[in-house]
Amino acid sequence: MIFNKHTARKTAEVLLQVNAIKLNPKEPFIWASGWKSPIYCDNRIVLSFVNIRNYIKEAMGKQIEKQFGKPDVIAGVATGAIGIGMLVAEYMGLPFVYVRPEAKGHGRKNQIEGFLQKGQNVVVVEDLISTGKSSLNAVKALKEAGANVKGMIAIFTYGFELALENFKREDITLYTLSNYESLLEQALETNYISQKDVKTLSDWNDNPSEWNAN
Repeated sequence: MIFNKHTARKTAEVLLQVNAIKLNPKEPFIWASGWKSPIYCDNRIVLSFVNIRNYIKEAMGKQIEKQFGKPDVIAGVATGAIGIGMLVAEYMGLPFVYVRPEAKGHGRKNQIEGFLQKGQNVVVVEDLISTGKSSLNAVKALKEAGANVKGMIAIFTYGFELALENFKREDITLYTLSNYESLLEQALETNYISQKDVKTLSDWNDNPSEWNAN
C-alpha cells in the first residue's frame, strides 16, 4: 500500500533520476534468481545523494509516525536497508538495530545486531520488496526475540501478487513510498519509456518468472 499518489510519483522520479531504478525492456537484466527482468532496482544508490536520501528518510519518518505511531526501535533489514534505516532512526530520534538474513556462525551468533528488549514496539525499514521472503524473515527473527512488530515501510515494491499473499498470511502491514504502477506512470510521462515499453513492463510484472523479452 502506498501512502499517497504524490509521494509515490515523487519517489519514482528521484529513483529514476539517480538510476537507482533502471528500465531496459529491450536488453533485460538477469536477477540472481535467474529471472529475466526489464527492471533493476538498487535503492542503496540514494545514500550517495544528500538531497534525495534526506527526502526518503523524512518521508519514511513522517509516515511511520502517522501510520504506526512512534515506535521504540527502528529495525533495518540487512544489507540493503541498513543505511536508510539508520537515517530514519536518526531523523526520528530512535534507537536502531538491523537484522541479518541468518545468525552469525561465530562470536555471539547474533541475527539481530544492536540493543533490543522484549516487548519493544518495532517498525521495520526495507529498501525494496520483491517476493517479501527476506523481509518477512527479518520480521520472524524480531518476533522470536520478543519484539512487537508494528509493521513495515519500504522505499519501493514491485507489487507482485506473491508478496501481497505473503504479507497477508503473516498479518504484517506494509506501506511503501512508491510502487511499480507509479514508476511506469512517471517513466512514461518523462519519456523515459514509450507506450510500447509500458506493455512489455506490465507483461513482465504480471508473470515475472515466466517472462522472456521478445
